[in-house]
Amino acid sequence: MNITSTNNTCLPEKVLNPGWCPSHWDLLLCWRTSKPGAVVYQACFDELNGMRYDTSQNASRRCKLNGVWENSSDYMNCRPLDTNNPLYPDPSIVYTSYFYYGGYTISLVALVAAVSIFVYFKDLRCLRNTIHTNLMCTYILSDFTWILTSTLQEWLSASNNACVLFTFSLHYFVLTNFFWMFVEGLYLYILVVETFTRENIKLRVYMFIGWGFPLVIMIVWGVSKIITPIEVEERSDSCSWMTPHPVHDWIYQGPAIIVLIVNLVFLSKIMWVLITKLRSANSAETQQYRKASKALLVLIPLLGVTYILTMVGPTESGTYANYYSYGRATLLSMQGFMVAIFYCFVNSEVKNTFKHHFIRWNDARNLRTGGSRRFTYSKDWSPNTRSDSVRWSMSRRLPSQV
Repeated sequence: MNITSTNNTCLPEKVLNPGWCPSHWDLLLCWRTSKPGAVVYQACFDELNGMRYDTSQNASRRCKLNGVWENSSDYMNCRPLDTNNPLYPDPSIVYTSYFYYGGYTISLVALVAAVSIFVYFKDLRCLRNTIHTNLMCTYILSDFTWILTSTLQEWLSASNNACVLFTFSLHYFVLTNFFWMFVEGLYLYILVVETFTRENIKLRVYMFIGWGFPLVIMIVWGVSKIITPIEVEERSDSCSWMTPHPVHDWIYQGPAIIVLIVNLVFLSKIMWVLITKLRSANSAETQQYRKASKALLVLIPLLGVTYILTMVGPTESGTYANYYSYGRATLLSMQGFMVAIFYCFVNSEVKNTFKHHFIRWNDARNLRTGGSRRFTYSKDWSPNTRSDSVRWSMSRRLPSQV
């Protein structure tokens, strides 16, 4: 039945009870007489605009207490059988995008707070924390670019230049995540294993590894896209750069996998040295290396597992595929949050800096408060002597001499 070509109307029914909702045709389905306050359910239409619909689901319409139907029927559960139609997306795709948006938003808030901490407190400025800050900046840029790309997807499909720019930027920032994680592993490897001194590698070398190498790789990927373009699908306004390619994409996926493997090698050697050679040492520096290694031990497998999940997973739709899609979206979007947690918020150095600055702030406030009450009055309204005030102030400043 093609409902769009049907001029059928509901035949009037004999209303046995006054005040009931009469039969009503809403141009899609016929709603029979119903008592007030009831919600009527019936199977969805089987066809609309030449598209088949799932009749196992139900539409609904409410009969109000005054015997009048609601203004519209609820067809939210009436979905087309062709889930590839862009006008009627699969609900699981919509829910997955919600997971991405939520996770990336949480990660952005945590990462901006963590970077602000490293930039604001001068006590935390060192090469190690500079590397942490750069890693977090890559997540900020990649997360924000993903949100923009997803939000402006329709506009990007119509604007080829903007599509190329956003797609290139998104892949580049994601790739910098892996290379800055490689820098994290390389720096820790130099400190712990001591193959050569840390002075042999300057910050500019780390910067080139983290930002320069991915740029070179993405330029090669972009040139390959231009030289051997793939055919654009059905729509003439589609952007071919957004379409995955089994050959081109390995240009940046391959280096990411190599980085993960090398980092795992670094990590295994670092943990071996910490277990065997530094077991008896309990210095603050050794403890710091151990904590950094634990953070790397958690983050590297996390990055590797989530990256593999983006390439391997269920291909057929279904309940398990939906759960897999939700889990993957959560893991991928929350990576930046995990980096902020392990490298900033639970970092002992950051917590000690906060504690130190709080003590200084509290002492300064007490001094200001104490200074304003230096000339107080006792119960008998006689002012305290100036010598007592000076003695109290000196005792605060020079406790070892009092």
